[in-house]
Amino acid sequence: MISGGAGGLGRALSDALQARGWHVTLLDRDISTIEPGETQRVIQCDLTDPGQLAAACTAAVGGRGVDLVIYNAGITQIGLFADSDEASHRRVFEINYFAAVNMARVMIDPVRQARGTHLAISSVAGFAPLYSRTSYAASKHALEGFFKSLRSEERAHGVAVQIAAPSFVATNLGNPQAQPDGIARPGSATDGMDYMTPEAAAATILRGLDRGRDMIPVGRVARLAWWINRLSPGLYQRLMENKIGRG
Repeated sequence: MISGGAGGLGRALSDALQARGWHVTLLDRDISTIEPGETQRVIQCDLTDPGQLAAACTAAVGGRGVDLVIYNAGITQIGLFADSDEASHRRVFEINYFAAVNMARVMIDPVRQARGTHLAISSVAGFAPLYSRTSYAASKHALEGFFKSLRSEERAHGVAVQIAAPSFVATNLGNPQAQPDGIARPGSATDGMDYMTPEAAAATILRGLDRGRDMIPVGRVARLAWWINRLSPGLYQRLMENKIGRG
């Protein structure tokens, strides 16, 4: 099951899993751009509505075990904190964090039944700072904190919890659908670097899934950011500010 399944990365993950023989269910608010098929089920759902989300997940599962849940839905917000408001900050958290948490709550038993995997799609901004992305970085840090903690709880049930952290994936370049408060579709930022295609990102994520890696940095920038931030957070912040903040 993949939330945010209509997005570029969601579709790329679905295609790659189906090529491996998986049956996939996609959840998204707007499903007009995707078609159901023999191995792909599509369910319309407002992921920020807990009732809709629970009903959609329950209908999709049908009492069966679920091998893999991918928490992929998300939005970004680009702009300085001083120019933002509380409502937009909360909106980012509703989609990036609370929708994933609510979905995990519904899927706990089905994933336990299959001894399956929860896979959260985070970001470089989930473990490191990112200029002009305060709400986005905060929501992804929260997402990682939740799933890292869940990992310890679910291990006793034979369940794996993994996190993938892409850098810049070109899913919506030229189609940001930006709002006045800075909220935009993920993968639409123009200040990124070394963009990956959704297909390349999906392939890297699934390789990490196969290898059972707890953390999967996705892309060259993500791998460098992961190591530099771990070894010298101050150096990482200066490099990021020079490239993103003033680049």
